[in-house]
Amino acid sequence: MAGNDQYSPWWSAARHADVRPFLTARSAITRAIRTWFDEQGFAEVETGILQVSPGNETHLHAPRTELQRANGERATRYLRTSPEFACKKLLASGETKIFELARVFRDRERGDLHLPEFTMLEWYRANATYDAVMADSIVIIAHAAQATGIGQFSFRGNVADPFAEPELLTVATAFERFAGIDLLATVADGKGDRDGLAAAARKRVRITDDDTWSDIFSKVLVEHIEPNLGQGRLTVLFEYPVPEAALARAKSSDPRVAERFEVYACGVELANGFGELTDAREQRLRFTLAMDEKQRRYGERYPLDEDFLDAVAKMPEASGVALGFDRLVMLASGAVRIDQVVWTPPAGDA
Repeated sequence: MAGNDQYSPWWSAARHADVRPFLTARSAITRAIRTWFDEQGFAEVETGILQVSPGNETHLHAPRTELQRANGERATRYLRTSPEFACKKLLASGETKIFELARVFRDRERGDLHLPEFTMLEWYRANATYDAVMADSIVIIAHAAQATGIGQFSFRGNVADPFAEPELLTVATAFERFAGIDLLATVADGKGDRDGLAAAARKRVRITDDDTWSDIFSKVLVEHIEPNLGQGRLTVLFEYPVPEAALARAKSSDPRVAERFEVYACGVELANGFGELTDAREQRLRFTLAMDEKQRRYGERYPLDEDFLDAVAKMPEASGVALGFDRLVMLASGAVRIDQVVWTPPAGDA
């Protein structure tokens, strides 16, 4: 203690010693993952943090800054929420297998599983289906556990064996099993039937008049689906409905769902992957609708990265994954909070 009512700073020798084993585990996991990617023939890339657009998702918020050019002109830039835009430009340039351990930034996020600045492991395979990167995700998670020697993940009383055969579960099946909702009955022509989902979910979640289809979907997912995922073993939740496709392409065999998946352990989301959308016109439409909704809700919108949209039209068929590296380290090291596995906490934290 530095005083009667003030904790010592994070850089005090005693506090640092408490988290040093977690940081040692982080280094071991980093080495193991880099080795695996190298063995698979991936190139490690380093892309720019300051971007014209930080991403165009309704509920993701990014810090912004202003650059001054040599001629005195000023330009707004954003700290990226993901390296995705830059990585896809590299795919358009001819790269075929890339990964990045990227520092990313998100406003309005802080808690046991969230930091405003964190590390995201992101990788892409050109000319590969999303089943391939889904398999990558399971292998990488197992390699992290192997690097620390941990036998099972645990978080808030839940456990998962990272080496067991994962559970494969479609989103539609999960909604039926855990919430009694026929989700795909509320999806048609690429859109969600808000009133239909509200009627199906009214006994499961609290619904307000201004809730959209996506709001209701998210409430059910958070309250009834996610707590049941990754219990005893990893869960791969896949085939997200197209209103939640983000940057994923629709599945050719069922246009109601997209080639999107997430991986869970102990109820914690670890990874989010896509069979990547390469239709620039469709991507522009999705971004525009998302920014219209952001404007309505939060009174702000982010610009579209026109350079990225040009690249989307030129990139090959590809699949990619974003994995929360700090969360993975937390589970694989036995830590209970994400801030225990970062070398320095967010500026201003005690």
